[in-house]
Amino acid sequence: MEQTNRRKSPRYQGYDYGNAGIYFITICTKNRIPILSRIVGTGVLDCPETQLTTYGETADIIIRQLNDFYDHLSVESYVIMPNHIHILLWVKENKCTPDKGQSWTPVPTNVRRANNACSQFVSTFKRFCNKEYGGNIWQARFYDHIIRNPEDYEAHLQYIDENPVKWCIDELYTAEQLKHI
Repeated sequence: MEQTNRRKSPRYQGYDYGNAGIYFITICTKNRIPILSRIVGTGVLDCPETQLTTYGETADIIIRQLNDFYDHLSVESYVIMPNHIHILLWVKENKCTPDKGQSWTPVPTNVRRANNACSQFVSTFKRFCNKEYGGNIWQARFYDHIIRNPEDYEAHLQYIDENPVKWCIDELYTAEQLKHI
């Protein structure tokens, strides 16, 4: 009998991702190549900040457009790092389910994701970016964390704010990746 390799699902088992809620999302570039931004001002007295590349500027514009376009979603905070983006996304209500009679534009590329506003947002974001870039720069999957309480929310908000400061000790930051800048 032939055995197929199945990927382990990163989804939280038993959780209904169609629920309204707040999600911490991480979207990485393919092979974690640092092409979205640079961290500048890393001296002792300088406060590190992100300097967006053309790719990062496009991602920034699309995040803002999607935030303005969808009334049932709100981008609470985000940071565009060199090889990944963190977004704190508030799904106010799920308008993706067919039984609500709502048309969620743009149409999902994967029908199984149609009832998940978080996946819908990421899929649409990647698709719009890729159209502007003329090719795909993103990893196929993304990471999400369900915000469980006010303390969890505050911790992830702080993480987003402080992420540029911690870039040099980030596990995704390596000398090998810097060759691609």
